[in-house]
Amino acid sequence: MYDMKNALARPYLMKARAEAAAATKARILASARDLLVAHSFEEMTIEAIASGAETTARTVLRLFGSKQELFAQALHSLGPLGFAPITPDNLEALVSGTYDFYDKVGDTVIRWLADEPRLPAMHEHLNIGRQSLRGWVAEAFAPTLRRRAGAARKELHDALIVAFDVYTWKLLRRDFGLSRRAAEAAVARMVRGLVREEMNG
Repeated sequence: MYDMKNALARPYLMKARAEAAAATKARILASARDLLVAHSFEEMTIEAIASGAETTARTVLRLFGSKQELFAQALHSLGPLGFAPITPDNLEALVSGTYDFYDKVGDTVIRWLADEPRLPAMHEHLNIGRQSLRGWVAEAFAPTLRRRAGAARKELHDALIVAFDVYTWKLLRRDFGLSRRAAEAAVARMVRGLVREEMNG
């Protein structure tokens, strides 16, 4: 005998299950993102991710297949690395905005760079960040760069990227222990030196 009541209920049950699975997956990704910004790949255990998502390690693996796949999805869900808004003719604002960003995420990025050689997903994400920085510098210093061509323009572009790179931030803020103000002043001096050299070259 055809059970119409069960037949009608089945789609709703399937929808509820799908929504519950999607909610659990979102919680797992959120937990993984939280750990991603504070820990290395090895420290991001499946158990810790599951605990943060209020689920089980078995569920994590069932939904994502592997720790590497979860890591990749969590990483990509963070979106591209951001840089300071472009403020033409205001070098101090460019440097200050960049160091606002690095003081928040610089240590995380340095940790990611240490993981990069072993993790394809990290390499892909960081390459996007590198391209973002390259494009940001090209836009921020477009008038200066236009005054050079070919290899000379590339050399200046590369030097400006070094001035604004996260490794330069780490060297000044973490290794040398400079204050935020002193670090920003050092970067501004480097950039002014490059621009002066370009204008006199």
